[in-house]
Amino acid sequence: MDVLSGAWDWLADGANWAGENGVWHRLAEHVYVSGVALAIACALALPVGLWLGHLGKGGALAVNISNVGRAIPVFAVLALFMVSPLRGWGNVPTIVALVLFALPPLLTNAYVGMREVDRSVVEAARGMGMSGGQLFLRVELPLARALVMTGVRSAAVQVIATATIAAMVGQGGLGRIITAGFNTYNTAQVFAGALLVALLALVVEGALVAADRLLPRRPAPADR
Repeated sequence: MDVLSGAWDWLADGANWAGENGVWHRLAEHVYVSGVALAIACALALPVGLWLGHLGKGGALAVNISNVGRAIPVFAVLALFMVSPLRGWGNVPTIVALVLFALPPLLTNAYVGMREVDRSVVEAARGMGMSGGQLFLRVELPLARALVMTGVRSAAVQVIATATIAAMVGQGGLGRIITAGFNTYNTAQVFAGALLVALLALVVEGALVAADRLLPRRPAPADR
């Protein structure tokens, strides 16, 4: 309880929120890096996973390759980038490492979601005269959406949590609050920083769930 009350006191101190090392600045860095990495990963993984799932070919190899990526430590990748020419490119090393980390759940869920669409529904749509593109957009994609969005939410939470370790190689984000607390033996600050990361992940998760519920749930009818 002493740590919890100390973390609350730290968060309640306005001085800890202002300036380049304050919460607002570190939060903005964290959101920017995480958002850019997730957007790039979605742009790369979702079209590939969805299209392979639609074709039913090559998906197993893509999923297995993406699963290998899960075994690669993000911190090790980030550390390698920081001793490469990318070191002087600002947030690029962190973004690239996070993109590599986000690809597996996005690709896997997109492919599996498409392959688990009821084949009888697909065949019925074909029987109605739908083209491959219509079938993809109006039937398969809406029915696969639940698993696809699960992958997006999982990737988003993982990226937000993992972006914290960027502070260990001198990058920005909320992790800098945690490392600063370790350096000064300020347990309350460490706990406060971890709490901010957890809250950010919960807020993003909730926002994605809300966005998912706003999307139409039924496949669009075929043109008559």
